[in-house]
Amino acid sequence: MRHNPLELDRRQFVKAGAAGAGGLLLGFYQQDLLAQFGGPPAAITPQAFVHISRDDIVTLTIHKPENGQGAETAMAMLLAEELECDWNRIRTVFAPVEPIYGGPLQGTFGSMAVRTSWNPMRQTGAAAREMLIQAAALRWGVGPDQCRAENGSVINQLTDARLSFGSLAEAAATLPVPTDIRLKPASEFRLLGKPMKRRDTQLKISGQATYGIDFERPDMVYAVVARCPVFGGAVASFDAGDARAVSGVQDVLEIPQGIAVIADNTWAAMEGRRALSIVWDEGANSNLSSEQIHSQLMELTGSPGAIAADRGNLESALAEAASVVQADYDAPYLAHAPMEPFTAVAEVQADRCEVWTGTQIPGLAHSSAVEASGLPADQVKIHTLYMGGGFGSRGGGSWVAESVEIAKRVGVPVKLTWSREDDLQHDRYRPASCVHLEAGLDADGWPTAWSGRAACSSFAGLRNGLDREAVVELANPNYEIPALHFEYHEPGLSIPTNYWRSVGHSQNTFFAESFIDELAAQTDKDPVEFRRRLLTNSPRLLNVLNIAAERADWGRPTTAGSYQGVAVTNCFGSFNAQIAEVTVEDGHVRVHRVTCVVDCGQVVNPAGVVQQMQGGIVYGLSAALRGKITIRQGRVEQTNFHQYEPLRIDEMPHVDVHIVASEEAAGGIGEVGTPAIAPAVTNALFQATGKRIRSLPITL
Repeated sequence: MRHNPLELDRRQFVKAGAAGAGGLLLGFYQQDLLAQFGGPPAAITPQAFVHISRDDIVTLTIHKPENGQGAETAMAMLLAEELECDWNRIRTVFAPVEPIYGGPLQGTFGSMAVRTSWNPMRQTGAAAREMLIQAAALRWGVGPDQCRAENGSVINQLTDARLSFGSLAEAAATLPVPTDIRLKPASEFRLLGKPMKRRDTQLKISGQATYGIDFERPDMVYAVVARCPVFGGAVASFDAGDARAVSGVQDVLEIPQGIAVIADNTWAAMEGRRALSIVWDEGANSNLSSEQIHSQLMELTGSPGAIAADRGNLESALAEAASVVQADYDAPYLAHAPMEPFTAVAEVQADRCEVWTGTQIPGLAHSSAVEASGLPADQVKIHTLYMGGGFGSRGGGSWVAESVEIAKRVGVPVKLTWSREDDLQHDRYRPASCVHLEAGLDADGWPTAWSGRAACSSFAGLRNGLDREAVVELANPNYEIPALHFEYHEPGLSIPTNYWRSVGHSQNTFFAESFIDELAAQTDKDPVEFRRRLLTNSPRLLNVLNIAAERADWGRPTTAGSYQGVAVTNCFGSFNAQIAEVTVEDGHVRVHRVTCVVDCGQVVNPAGVVQQMQGGIVYGLSAALRGKITIRQGRVEQTNFHQYEPLRIDEMPHVDVHIVASEEAAGGIGEVGTPAIAPAVTNALFQATGKRIRSLPITL
């Protein structure tokens, strides 16, 4: 029996908490987060609900999907820390899509899960704790100050009598929610900051967890979709005769996204798709190639663009510079390639639509289902399941819409599955980017000017002609440089693009940190010392750099014949330095060790931080060594992992992760490990070979 992380909807949950089932149901309201992340400033957003039942089970409805990064465990730890409940009696369910669960923040993206939940979840737990203490004090006829909560009970400090949370829950539910809530200082934490096993691990390794690809409904049929292989193309005509003749195929339908094949099982549907005869209208992109795209991007970096940053007098600084350094860099399109391809189960009837899927952004999945079904929003429900990775791809758009389109035609539940080929060839890609950088150096070799242009498709839309993600870390370098000017071009390409793990930092950290290394090499300065001088006004970034240099034994690599490279980044509210140790044999690059130091402010689960930094590094290293999506005749050439190969386990370097103790606000962690690994490796390769790597993936 698989575990379904969403076993009851909100109305059932509220009814259970407020009526005969008994217990305490608590919602806590947080007012400032939507304003911080682009929503209306006056919005009031409940961030979590807590239900305590008579049997002492604490059920947390979380608004952050679990896409493998540990959000489920982190949310439970934040709650349990202040609630003082028994950790072993915590249960979690994923929230349905409704405004009360966070609006645009109801999702796991942008490394914001902990950042936006640190206070709300703790305040929720603390409020529930105080209500339970008040209920116990009333029962004993003592003051609340004579009681304390501990491990799922309230204790009378005068008599040592105990009352369990479950026995107090109904009485507590009748009390007003306190407004003056005391949160623990860090010195009193018993869970936060301690390494904890993830709550979902046992479910996943035992096969009990329900992923989108596992979910089933009675009388369900299975579907796949044939999509035009050329970007922007469409169906001209098709013959379904051979497909219908395949054993198990039930129907063939044209939907807005292509041709759907419906069958008794997924294999039969895929075999039916192979038998389809389709004439495609390939449209304007039928001759598009990677070479054309690269030429267009490079040409744009040579002409004025939208101004993204302008500080100081660049013209004067360059004119007075003792030397000027210029370089061109580029990075390719990248696919997300999560282990689990897109999949969804949809059921559409006259008055309702339900979708079961793993999605990073349930709100976006809901919007897609509403549009595809044509039903009012309150008649559409998204059930969030576990997902096998996302990396920015699993918002809930295309595959949810496809599943709903098919389900409303066939009248029974439909399970849509993408193959790996579908995933690689119909993704929304990390955009390709070309950058021209220029710096002026004074007589002592220190930079006085920084300028450049980036040509890069927008990740997810422009604002005032700019995509800030496309120029992040280039228009706002981490280093103190007096004169700064940077420009941006949106090339208007037709390749679909979207967020990719660490978004613009994923390529721009490579560009910026490689160029900083070039500037250091220009006057024979040590790369670490060069950065130290330029980071005097960035103490947290300087600190992680210093610790990394010490822990990596900078300048004295441990592996014979190896060389070191360094890179730093400031992203998602966290600070990271990485030093890579590499060797080169017969043109083959081997990364032996990565020293990684991260300052992510206050830490929920150190074990989770280590896992996420390691995961981010292997993801970024795979892209640096091999990642590349290429276009030929308007089509993606890569079809599966033999052409888009991740790092193999025997190639994985040893990764030492060091977490800086901090009382600063919690930063993000899910994407922070990815950006710095590519430049750390390429900077090491420069030390090893004397060759500057300015294009990814790495070639020697």
